[in-house]
Amino acid sequence: LFFMRVHFQAPPQLADAATLAALFEHTRQQFGMDIRLHPLARRPRALLMVSQHGHCLNDLLFRVASGTLPIEVPAVVSNHRRFEALAASHGVPFHHLPLAAGADAEARRAQERAVEGLIARERIDFVVLARYMQILSPQLCQALAGRAINIHHSFLPSFKGARPYAQAHARGVKLIGATAHYVTAELDEGPIIEQDVGRVDHTLSAADFTAVGRDIECVVLARAVRWHAEHRVLLDGHRCVVFR
Repeated sequence: LFFMRVHFQAPPQLADAATLAALFEHTRQQFGMDIRLHPLARRPRALLMVSQHGHCLNDLLFRVASGTLPIEVPAVVSNHRRFEALAASHGVPFHHLPLAAGADAEARRAQERAVEGLIARERIDFVVLARYMQILSPQLCQALAGRAINIHHSFLPSFKGARPYAQAHARGVKLIGATAHYVTAELDEGPIIEQDVGRVDHTLSAADFTAVGRDIECVVLARAVRWHAEHRVLLDGHRCVVFR
């Protein structure tokens, strides 16, 4: 397979996607190509989801407000009210969709239906799990395939699941990291978009590991969101081809 991303400027009379697609159709058929055309002037609409750790949410909202992240954020969803004021300070509607600890499958599905309804109403292009700590159902993962990005606070495939910083501290690692990946039904197994690491050593506590890691999480997630929004990420099976 050959992957290519081309950024070009078309004259006004050819600038709409339908006209361009028609012009490319002969070439597409000749070479058996899969072509997708995206106007870069359009900012994709992203739904941000968060639980009780707001550093990634705060970072993304700041980048959007400062004009350095090319997305629109029509809504923030959380299963807690903790960051309602933060969303309001950026003029973003906040949707509290609670989910009790130990909620059964029926309650979880009802909450996800509310999320799906919001995605439809707000014409959401993709979803960002900015430390949203609930596992999505296989149905929702399938519905959002290739358009839901999660940040995991470890350098996958190391330290999957809960409390990865504590796991890393207990193992005495010298590097910790974060991974942004597309969401799949298999926990922390989705195609990796971006990763980065930071140095740690024996002098740091588990809390210090967390502080170092949170900075990395913000940077990694922002890169992944930007690249997805700018259509720089192409899925190749279980891998991502990223045009930085």
